[in-house]
Amino acid sequence: MNDSADYSLHYQGDLRTSMMHHRSSQVVITDAPVDNNGKGESFSPTDLVCSALASCIMTILGIKARDMGYDDVQMTANVWKTMASNPRRIGKIRVILEVRVEGITDQQRIILERTTRACPVARSLSSETAKEVTFHWL
Repeated sequence: MNDSADYSLHYQGDLRTSMMHHRSSQVVITDAPVDNNGKGESFSPTDLVCSALASCIMTILGIKARDMGYDDVQMTANVWKTMASNPRRIGKIRVILEVRVEGITDQQRIILERTTRACPVARSLSSETAKEVTFHWL
């Protein structure tokens, strides 16, 4: 077993962290949000969770579309986060996806939408976190 970590984090002070993905050396910075004593100058940890849901859904859809023979998939997503309290947590994640796949049928759209339910991020989130995902096919 390889004991080397996949990524590492460093607390930079002032409610900011930096994370490094070891394989790619990419760095992500987080800040506490303004409504939780932070500067809000970057994604917050909960922003990353919500963005991860949208990214995971898009990735799963892209994989399935490629498996179905569609290589030219275009997608964008907008994400809204609603926080809940007692305890403070993500109460709801709303994702609106705009998807374009040339030549796709209505039945294939249904298959692609259903496939996204296998998103590991969605399955990892608490059942108390509402997830509202809307597809707009272009």
